Amino acid sequence: MRALSANLFALLFLCALASVFYVWSALESRLERHKRRVLMPGGGSFHQGLPVDLSAKTFRTLLAVPAAQRPRLGGRLEAQNLTDQPASAGSRDYHVNGDNKRSTRREGPVKLGSPVEDGVFWSEWLEDLLPVGFTEEYARAWRSRARTYRVVKLEPGCGRISNQLATFADGTKACVRYGINADQVQGETLTYYLAGLLGITNLPPLVLSQLSGDSEQWAAVRTRIDGLQWSDRAVVSLTEWISNLTGVVTPAPLRQESGGLHPALEELRNKTTAELLELMQWSDLIILDYLTANFDRLVSNLFSLQWDSRVMERDTNNLLKTPHGDLVFIDNEAGLVHGFRVLNMWEKYHNTVLDSVCVFRKRTTQRVAELHRRRDSRQRLLELYRDSEPLSQELGFLSDEHAGVLQDRIDRLYKHILHCKGKYGQL
Repeated sequence: MRALSANLFALLFLCALASVFYVWSALESRLERHKRRVLMPGGGSFHQGLPVDLSAKTFRTLLAVPAAQRPRLGGRLEAQNLTDQPASAGSRDYHVNGDNKRSTRREGPVKLGSPVEDGVFWSEWLEDLLPVGFTEEYARAWRSRARTYRVVKLEPGCGRISNQLATFADGTKACVRYGINADQVQGETLTYYLAGLLGITNLPPLVLSQLSGDSEQWAAVRTRIDGLQWSDRAVVSLTEWISNLTGVVTPAPLRQESGGLHPALEELRNKTTAELLELMQWSDLIILDYLTANFDRLVSNLFSLQWDSRVMERDTNNLLKTPHGDLVFIDNEAGLVHGFRVLNMWEKYHNTVLDSVCVFRKRTTQRVAELHRRRDSRQRLLELYRDSEPLSQELGFLSDEHAGVLQDRIDRLYKHILHCKGKYGQL
């Protein structure tokens, strides 16, 4: 009887901890989104300056890097068994994505044919309209500047108490993630580079910096750093501050009461081009979150349905949208390192979310197929990380065990795509 009581108490304790974690994360996320909506009226450029009152405009850390043009990754990654179409990522920037011609084509109803082709892939004409996000050229330029600019101000912002909003000498801003422990900074950084390997470009640029006492970059805010009790020589991440974003509600096909996002879904034919492009980005998001075991987005919403039946009707954690409809994947610290540590608790929810999708981008599946075929995800991720980030050795990399978990998830994702193709390939 005592053993039964102890087990019941332990179960209730775990549920209580999970509830506190969810509520805290949700409150932070909603506060940030609410404050962000008071930014500049009328939209504007994705890289505009911010209003004077920045203390209230909090935002979580942002990451990203598109990998379409990385020659060291072997050029285009071609899927053997998934699609015969070659990948051809462009080099568009968010500035270009907002041009009048593309916006007009994206806002109107579907007129260019079926949204799905070859069974389970978004049509090529939709892929051509998809915003590429942060181009390699833009990300590289931002990273170069962020590594050299002096930080002249640190203030509360960017979500958690341990993070700060930094102002550079030129007036631009970035989120600084100190992290409760190194797992958070490492997970966010490696998710950034994994997105690059997959050609997913919805995450803004990120660099690492070290809080060394003799660093000119941090000299002007040394008193503030001491007050925050940040450890000397700690490695932090700097990510571009992006303004004028709004929240995103989980689309109906991906909610629990729906049958999922699949090629036979009749309502796909009735959606506007803009709605289809958003669903396409959701399919990329679910792939990335599955591979990294990131539970702090759609998975946490699914978990919370146990006590909040309307959670899917509210804004999704750590996901925002530009005025042009481009999704931005933010605050990925729960991915990879921490996500793998607590995988047993969340795996059934990760599987449920993945099973809800059977329509994919060809370009993304090509990269997944190549990583599956060559079974070298650890080597490629490490190579990209070390070649791009001078402080990679100081922050560290995945353990051999976690690198094996990543490859295993790539293999399972590949099998899921094949399963979908076998089920819907004759449509």
